[in-house]
Amino acid sequence: MHNGLSYKTKQFFFVLIKLSIVVGAFYFIYNKLVNNNKLDFYEFATYLNSNNVLTAKNVILLMFLSFLNWYLEILKWQSLVSFIKKISFFEALKQSLGALTASLFTPNRIGEYGAKAIYFAKQYRKKILLLNLTGNTIQMVITVIFGGIGFYLFSLRYPIEIDSYRVLRFAILLLVIFSLSIFGLQQKKYKSNFFSISKLKHFFRKIPFRISVNTFLLSLFRYFVFSYQFYFLLSLFGVGLSYFEAMIIITSMYLLSSIIPSVFIFDVVIKGSVAVYLFSFAGIDEFTVLCAITLMWILNFVFPSIFGSYFVLNFNFNKQNKSA
Repeated sequence: MHNGLSYKTKQFFFVLIKLSIVVGAFYFIYNKLVNNNKLDFYEFATYLNSNNVLTAKNVILLMFLSFLNWYLEILKWQSLVSFIKKISFFEALKQSLGALTASLFTPNRIGEYGAKAIYFAKQYRKKILLLNLTGNTIQMVITVIFGGIGFYLFSLRYPIEIDSYRVLRFAILLLVIFSLSIFGLQQKKYKSNFFSISKLKHFFRKIPFRISVNTFLLSLFRYFVFSYQFYFLLSLFGVGLSYFEAMIIITSMYLLSSIIPSVFIFDVVIKGSVAVYLFSFAGIDEFTVLCAITLMWILNFVFPSIFGSYFVLNFNFNKQNKSA
């Protein structure tokens, strides 16, 4: 009786946790859309309706780009996981969208790591964390490469004032933190089975070259997809920039917004502030930029997280660990 009650209690709390994740995600989405100090949701909806932005043709193309964006991300995750375990596309979809929902209100999507790991048996979880880190790192590298080029061209084209002294201080601070972190990890008393530098190097070297290249290419295509989607939204709002001119600002925006620590649900605010500042140099008004940012957020994060909530609610910890 005691064991049965204990099991039921655990099940009850597990269901409660799943409900809390979904309710919390929906609350943050609602709060960000309705109580947005920068963009009134009623004005936003009225503007879209009155300007015929969301015609059937435009909606189909925008939804296709969002679908393609997440299709590439799911393929990337399926490819990475194949290093330790073969999973179907549907399993990769469940894990990716479920993790998105669970990570909405965590700083810098940190919750995604634990959410994906919990889909696997205990012996796989450390490797899953590292594979997820690998995928995110490669995506970040692409953002930095194109963002660096874009920001360089942006600085040549527009009279932006950069405080070189502050940039240098920030770079030195990051270098010091990175150096101390590496030094700390190499000390015997801080070493652990998981954070051993030698074991981490060994793990990353064991990842097949084919998977690394595949991950890079999928991340690259995904970057092109969501960058083009943003440009397409700007064109729908009547922004007269050429593709090249717009991409200079878009790549710079993604670079700057990616290096600013934030709670992921407020990513729309971070990107909005950065985008408004950068596009102001091209004479684009704030309302137009915020509308594009908000639509990007709805299409690529709100809609997928709604589907992801289904997988969160139907997640069975015991069944998953037996089959994983």
